[in-house]
Amino acid sequence: MKTTPNKVATVLIVEDELASMELLYSYFSQQPYEVYKAHNCSQAREQLAQKAIDIVLLDITLPDGDGLALTREIRSRSNMGIILVTQRSDDIDRIVGLELGADDYVTKPYNIRELMVRVKNLNQRLHQESLNSVTQLAEQIDFDCWSFFPGRRLLVHSGGEETNLTEGEHKLLGALLAHPGLVLSRDQLMNKIQRRDWYPTDRTIDVMVARLRKKLGDEQAAPKFIKTVHGAGYVFIAPLTSCD
Repeated sequence: MKTTPNKVATVLIVEDELASMELLYSYFSQQPYEVYKAHNCSQAREQLAQKAIDIVLLDITLPDGDGLALTREIRSRSNMGIILVTQRSDDIDRIVGLELGADDYVTKPYNIRELMVRVKNLNQRLHQESLNSVTQLAEQIDFDCWSFFPGRRLLVHSGGEETNLTEGEHKLLGALLAHPGLVLSRDQLMNKIQRRDWYPTDRTIDVMVARLRKKLGDEQAAPKFIKTVHGAGYVFIAPLTSCD
């Protein structure tokens, strides 16, 4: 993550409503941030190509494209912070956005001070992750015939087959592997993977677990790795050992 000497971080605001974009720009410019603006996907791509952006505030609905598609595009080549800002309140949009790699999700109308706190907290976390990046890349966790590489968001089977994980999947698996044999509630898992837009009815964790099971070849009815504890949450049940 890159920062300028006199600024905490660089923030790109991608917003189709000009009044909202200017309001956000005004607020963030008064803080120790270097702030840029984009009205659509095309302008956002230009800014991302020319500037060292740390965090992007990204509207889902844009005049020339879909913010979710842009989220996927950004995440495929960068670990910059992404906060989706949108009028949509559908659980599916939120889940898809997080699965594509967004770090947070804010629904309009939002409290500007709350949004600024989220940006501040995300910036601090990204900075800490950058400090730990060398260590993370060297880490490897083995279970059954799988090897998990947290820093690379990668699962490797003993047969050599590689399986890439989304940002959400790799954080969820990392949280489960960090507490093998311990039942973790959905709320605890959401906190551990640092998704702050958590609601009691949100099925984000359930969706991520289902996708992880599919990639691991795990069966919900007879699990080898991730077991559902009804009314409580999930637990990782396989021993953390290398494959013989």
